Amino acid sequence: MNEPKSLPISVAIITLNEEENLSRCLESVRSIASEIVVIDSGSTDRTREIAERFGANFEVHAWAGYAAQKNLALQRGTKSWTLCLDADEAVSAELAAAIRKEFAAGEPAANGLFINRLNFYLGEWIHHSWYPEWRLRLVRRDKARWIGPVVHEKLEVEGATRKLTGDLLHYPFASFSDHLQTELKYARITADAHAREGHTGRWYQAVFSPWLAFVKVLVLKNGWRDGWRGWMIAGAKWIATFAKYAFLLEHRWSGKNLKDPQ
Repeated sequence: MNEPKSLPISVAIITLNEEENLSRCLESVRSIASEIVVIDSGSTDRTREIAERFGANFEVHAWAGYAAQKNLALQRGTKSWTLCLDADEAVSAELAAAIRKEFAAGEPAANGLFINRLNFYLGEWIHHSWYPEWRLRLVRRDKARWIGPVVHEKLEVEGATRKLTGDLLHYPFASFSDHLQTELKYARITADAHAREGHTGRWYQAVFSPWLAFVKVLVLKNGWRDGWRGWMIAGAKWIATFAKYAFLLEHRWSGKNLKDPQ
């Protein structure tokens, strides 16, 4: 039986020590991608070996920030369309079929295609707390670019967009400890970026914002329907939000001279 013909799609991925995830990701795009581009920022594990086993164009580039790294991966592609993925993501069979259908009669009319991401967390798929989670990921290469702050970068495209069926499978955290460490890392990075831009934290943000974030996940997103995992996700969101504003307050206070005790 003949294998399906590849599509005019480059897959663009940035990596750093992703040997645990990369094979799953690259295997999932084998039937649709004509080209794989991996921009690595200095992996010391088997990331390069795995990428090259799948025929990827592998390039090491010093870390320049999420948006900059992803733009480099986007630019290095040679196909007219690019599917932008993280190493801990994988294209589901349904999504691959939807992408193939989109290109069945030629290239899509829209310049960007949104994909819904489904997260796997502590042994189960999460259908409420983090879902739906639409992300622009499949774009006409010469019409798209990544923009944004140090974290939470965003892919933008000129022209019309539409949504695809099928889920992009996401495996973000190996454990609750990994989840917390990642949230705290991003909270620190975000707070540092805000501080450099001149933003200062306020005590009431540290008091009230974590609860608003908690309620949004648990109630507005129906996170309670995810059972105890929903509570853990909401709890981690509370901690991350509190930490972000606490770090901002720390920046604010560290810039002042301490007064001598009376």
